[in-house]
Amino acid sequence: MLHRFNNLIRPLTTTARTSSIMDALVQRSIQLVADKKRPSIPWKLDEPWHQPYYIHDGDKWTAREAKPLDTPPSANISKLALHSWNIDFMLPFPESRMKAGLRYLQKHVVQSEDTAVAIYLQECVESDLKTVSEQPWIQQNFCISDIDISNWASGHYGTITLLSRSTPPTSLFRVHYSATKMERDVLISDIQVASPSQQQDPFTIRLCNSHLESMAFTPALRPPQVSLIASYMHQSPKISAAVAAGDFNAIQPFDKTLHSDNNLLDAYLESGGKEGDTEGHTWGQQASTVLRERFGTSRMDKVYYTPPASEGQGSLKLAKFGYFGRDVVVEDEKEAEEIMNLGFEKAWVTDHLGVEAVFEIVDGSQKESGQRSQEQASL
Repeated sequence: MLHRFNNLIRPLTTTARTSSIMDALVQRSIQLVADKKRPSIPWKLDEPWHQPYYIHDGDKWTAREAKPLDTPPSANISKLALHSWNIDFMLPFPESRMKAGLRYLQKHVVQSEDTAVAIYLQECVESDLKTVSEQPWIQQNFCISDIDISNWASGHYGTITLLSRSTPPTSLFRVHYSATKMERDVLISDIQVASPSQQQDPFTIRLCNSHLESMAFTPALRPPQVSLIASYMHQSPKISAAVAAGDFNAIQPFDKTLHSDNNLLDAYLESGGKEGDTEGHTWGQQASTVLRERFGTSRMDKVYYTPPASEGQGSLKLAKFGYFGRDVVVEDEKEAEEIMNLGFEKAWVTDHLGVEAVFEIVDGSQKESGQRSQEQASL
């Protein structure tokens, strides 16, 4: 919802009661972000800031250093499944909304021995760290990037990445953008997988999770942010392949070419989707009625990935792209009523749909990377 700040404030104060309530909610969120702004930061902007990851030992979460594996990676992993979801940080009842979202994800995310799973979450607030880390299914199946806010650019909201325990991060760091007015960063995780043929050295796949700048600033800030992300994705031969995803806040014409401007592929387009087709939109369907009527729907959330770098190098072949998270609502009746009183048709946990992509991990050149023959799934 943050991407509409600059358009919301003036119109909302002149509309009906529900819009006035939403206006107050927006103003409160802006103030919270300002109040929690860090007085100082330990990191240097635009440079890697390494952090530990956490794994649950059956009793508690334990910090571990992200470092290269001591033993060869499992030969079972042949696919990567990525799920990215922005959980609106401005709506009330963050614990209830996150719990409902995680219950949905538990049923939706398929766990299998041949698939490395990555879950990206954006717009998490501090209570979400506790909610996420308390889920038994996450404790049993995933490593987690953060259990506190110490590495977030913002003191109020940030990103979390979950990785399958079978593919723990061999490197984990954030790059905090200098080109930002809203304290944004990119969270980067490297995982190591065996080459499918077993004839090559293990592949390193880089996973980038970011909530790009909201609003339409001048000069624009999303282009330098994507350029920075791309510079970390294109690091062949050290990095075999890379995927970036998140709430990319694509609200201006230049956003349509940020992938091609940086030699990246857009999974939605590669799966046969058409720019401008409402079937590809991820924001607005679950926004408040007044916002949907005013702004329509749009394709905010995206998945970018690298084309094959060279003959003989490992790469990712898109197998499927789709959406998830439609009509996930809070279960408590009183909380649901309060959310709907803000002008929502349903008590949705967030105003975004999630995006997901499944990739095959392949040896050599990905000859089909430019062909839009993959199946687009609306899940």
